[in-house]
Amino acid sequence: MTARITDAETLQRCIGALPGPRDLKVIDHLDAYAMRWLQASPLAFFGFGDAQGMAITLGGGAAGFAHPADALTLDLPQDGLDEPRLARPGQSFCSLWLLPGLGETLRINGQVARVEDGRIGLGVRECYLHCAKALIRSDFWQARPAPAADPLTPPQAAAQSRFLVLATVNAAGQADLSPKGDPAGALLQADDTALWLPDRPGNRRVDSFRNLLEQPRLSLAALVPGQTRLLHVSGVATLTTDAAARARLAVGDKPPRLVTRIAPAQWALRDSKALAAAALWPAAEPPGDLDPADIFKAHVRLNRSGGVQAAMVRAVAAVPGLVRRGLDQDYKKNLY
Repeated sequence: MTARITDAETLQRCIGALPGPRDLKVIDHLDAYAMRWLQASPLAFFGFGDAQGMAITLGGGAAGFAHPADALTLDLPQDGLDEPRLARPGQSFCSLWLLPGLGETLRINGQVARVEDGRIGLGVRECYLHCAKALIRSDFWQARPAPAADPLTPPQAAAQSRFLVLATVNAAGQADLSPKGDPAGALLQADDTALWLPDRPGNRRVDSFRNLLEQPRLSLAALVPGQTRLLHVSGVATLTTDAAARARLAVGDKPPRLVTRIAPAQWALRDSKALAAAALWPAAEPPGDLDPADIFKAHVRLNRSGGVQAAMVRAVAAVPGLVRRGLDQDYKKNLY
């Protein structure tokens, strides 16, 4: 393998300018939109860990299985998680919340504040909406019949997967989850020594890549929409622009800009009680009072960043209909 990426400067040349530690849609609390999203969400992916690495699990149940205690604290039941033992006080957490029928996902990051009396208290540090491209590419809300026989091996499960969530952490212990979606065969590929994961155009945040440059250990959970068995992988990542690796993961005539090579330390297929309890398919209609364009605009207004650039973005977000048109055009024209 050639063209390994080992520093932020090389990464910047490959994928464009790196944003600052916070971009303009990130807020540091749960606003009314985030609280409403949580009230309607039946499923979330969670990462728990520290600077040594992250582990990933799912939480799910009836809509609103987790709820805000206040604007800075999220409360969830331990028995709503597939692996509640992963959540320990003082650890970093990252989470990604799905809403049936919508492509966008809500991301909330912070620190585990307490675990007691069957409840987990999570302190909120970041909250923002993630773009819809991963769920669109995976055709997530369109469940398809399961194969005649379940995959017998993790490589077979990888080849069938269309959606995954990647958990990473930086050297300071700040955690991040990133969703990825593609047609089966283009999302994950396995060979005798590694798994290969492409990067497609997304929301222009590169938290996971910056994390992997500092701390290459990662975890991921991959699935076939409509099924409740997950492929869990943990391993060590290498970022590369190797031409052969990129070509093998092309969709149509468009190869990814870079590829993550994962040397699995462990991988296993597991049934998810949280995913089964969430009953995502067939997808219900999303709540009529949650419009992603409205949420993006609200979060830009609430963001505390100063300066000329922030003021310009807020002015653009204030133009009626402009954010919605921009989202629609971006999703339709720039999936790959």
